[in-house]
Amino acid sequence: MSEQLRFMLVVSPLMENSPAFDRAAALAKAWGAALHIVAFDYLEGLATASLVNEQVVEQMRLGYVERHRQWLEEQARPLRKIGVPVTTEVVWVERPLQEILVHLKEQPMAVLIKALEYESLLSRIMFTPLDIHLLRECPVPLHFVSHVQHALPRKIVAAVDPFHSDTQFKDFNDRILREASKLASTCNAELDVIYAHDLSSISADEFDFNNASTFFSPGKAKTLFDAQADAFRELAERNGIAPEQQHMIMGNPAKVLTHYADAYNVDVIVMGRVGHRGMGRLVGSTVEHLLYKMPCSVWVVSPEDL
Repeated sequence: MSEQLRFMLVVSPLMENSPAFDRAAALAKAWGAALHIVAFDYLEGLATASLVNEQVVEQMRLGYVERHRQWLEEQARPLRKIGVPVTTEVVWVERPLQEILVHLKEQPMAVLIKALEYESLLSRIMFTPLDIHLLRECPVPLHFVSHVQHALPRKIVAAVDPFHSDTQFKDFNDRILREASKLASTCNAELDVIYAHDLSSISADEFDFNNASTFFSPGKAKTLFDAQADAFRELAERNGIAPEQQHMIMGNPAKVLTHYADAYNVDVIVMGRVGHRGMGRLVGSTVEHLLYKMPCSVWVVSPEDL
């Protein structure tokens, strides 16, 4: 008998409910998974107040953690009533990233679910938010929840980029489609697959074009387009994606995916991400740029070797 799947929901330290609760409950119910809800608490004022009276502050900290634990239990009760096994936990820690990674190592989870916390561009430049850290380092599928129309997703889109000479991308695109297909099947949702292709992101040297004029000649452009279409079709067919579910759209990937999600009321977009070394053209590298712009929730698939 296979072991029950476990999902991890990371919630705000401010005892605020969010659509992430409903999404996590709906997914856990559909998957027959157990749900572990955890809050990583830290109040700066309460922590620094220890300089005044450490014993009193310790009692205040314990009281706050206990109130939060009770609040989480209140949120968990209706989920248990619908048949979802739920556990709750509150951890006092200043920097939650490492604690989250330790949790995932000690208690393997099928997915990490979290409400997306919107940050200004200036804030993201000056201080890397927790969501971005998780995006770069989380070893399991990561679901950032925002703009929820349906607790259980009804329309899902998988974003792929199958046209690269490096074989690692072939396997990774297959993983993205397997993850998206499994999610859509479990939720009984529609699934579409998009390849947003942008010629400006492809290196001429990578495909042995000798110079830019040759690379952008009409004949070579047609050859390149046909090769992209063949790669996309082969990827889709070997993953059981019907022709009517395949959409190859020319344009900047970030703009194409954003506009498509908005136009077709997409609930979740499934994307992959690989290394973060400034190689902007790599599959999945647009996730950071899209994270705060997408009009839907995002499901991020990480490389297997993380």
